[in-house]
Amino acid sequence: MNPSIDAASPLWLYDFVSPFSYLLLEQHDKWPSMPFSLVPISVTALYRHWGQRPANEVPQKRMFVHRHALFRAEQLGIPFKMPPAHPFDSTKALLLATAIEADLPTVCAMFRFIWRDGRDPSTPDGFADLCQLLNLPHGERLIEHPDTKARMQRNFDDALALGVFGVPTFRLHRQLFWGEDALPMVLYCARSPGWLESPEIKRISALPNGMAS
Repeated sequence: MNPSIDAASPLWLYDFVSPFSYLLLEQHDKWPSMPFSLVPISVTALYRHWGQRPANEVPQKRMFVHRHALFRAEQLGIPFKMPPAHPFDSTKALLLATAIEADLPTVCAMFRFIWRDGRDPSTPDGFADLCQLLNLPHGERLIEHPDTKARMQRNFDDALALGVFGVPTFRLHRQLFWGEDALPMVLYCARSPGWLESPEIKRISALPNGMAS
């Protein structure tokens, strides 16, 4: 039986294909001082579920995303090198992180392999080198195990039940905070959780959709 995500604990959901997940993880020293469970999840599957069009299908948006990621990295002083193709298929890397229940240092090493060293984990050589980096000679076997795939699917199903729609996403005080630029909001709400219960927050959270069909 694959365990469910502990929805009562602070969560951080990520996908290795997301440069903003990498940039946010590299700011871990600024995160709220509480233990976050790291949850690998496919952002492509999230887009598919919610009917969102991914940035790579809009050429100008895709170019802007790449430029913005580099800008943010330079602004933050974080080493950054795009992999040779983007987006890439992050499934193998996600499965590997799921199989080993990757902790913070391991997830950080995996992100750096991709976004600092500029490697593609979806290629045979790239995945083999990633496994070697992590000292996991049987990585291919790990990601093919039915339990690994079932656990990753369970992560996805649980994330959907929590309303997750993108990455990177924090879940704190049972609320979602999406995007690398949401960190200041996360820090504020960690200090002042009552703000989320303020009258104005409740009002704007319940605004009607003026474009609803």
